[in-house]
Amino acid sequence: MQLFLDTADIKQVRDAVKLGVISGVTTNPSLVSKAGWSGDYKSAVQEICSLVKGPVSVEVLSAEAGGMIEEARSIATWSPYVNIKIPVCAAGLEATAVLSKEKIKVNLTLCFTPNQALLGALAGASYVSAFVGRLDDAGQDGMEVVAQIADCFERYKLPTQVIAASIRHPMHCVTAVQAGAHIATVPHSVLMQMINHPLTTVGIARFLEDAQKTKGKG
Repeated sequence: MQLFLDTADIKQVRDAVKLGVISGVTTNPSLVSKAGWSGDYKSAVQEICSLVKGPVSVEVLSAEAGGMIEEARSIATWSPYVNIKIPVCAAGLEATAVLSKEKIKVNLTLCFTPNQALLGALAGASYVSAFVGRLDDAGQDGMEVVAQIADCFERYKLPTQVIAASIRHPMHCVTAVQAGAHIATVPHSVLMQMINHPLTTVGIARFLEDAQKTKGKG
């Protein structure tokens, strides 16, 4: 199980990399804008790649296959760590089939059904991203969909990796592991919540208090 950070905030990426638990990053232009990046999208992506030195998913903006393919070819030159994020649709599958033959890794995104994920795998996607939180919001069990996808891929030994995306809280990460996801992509806030527990905080405080008492006796 790997963790990717879902952000374009350079400070968040830098802090997470220091922890030694992040294997990649997923981002998009909306996250870049939200992070207040002063430069262009390409510069932001390249800096993230230099920090993570692992898969960094970068989204195309075109709605038709030809545009997606041309965009992807250009973005793929930005860094050897770049993967191309493409939405699951007829144009997206067509683009994925072409790009996978060119050894350009695709993260097929916005998957909400096992059928969509299976089609992505058959088209050659390196990753499929199932949006757990959005499924939950729609009254569906998002992690059950992840489990169905993971079971299908394992049964037929498909090389495509399953990403549990749209993670909303730490328990989503636990259930993603149980569901067989290869990767969970998490916001920085959820990563921090995964670290902390009130009993740990109390335990550390008591340890430091006892350590101070011991020093005083010396």
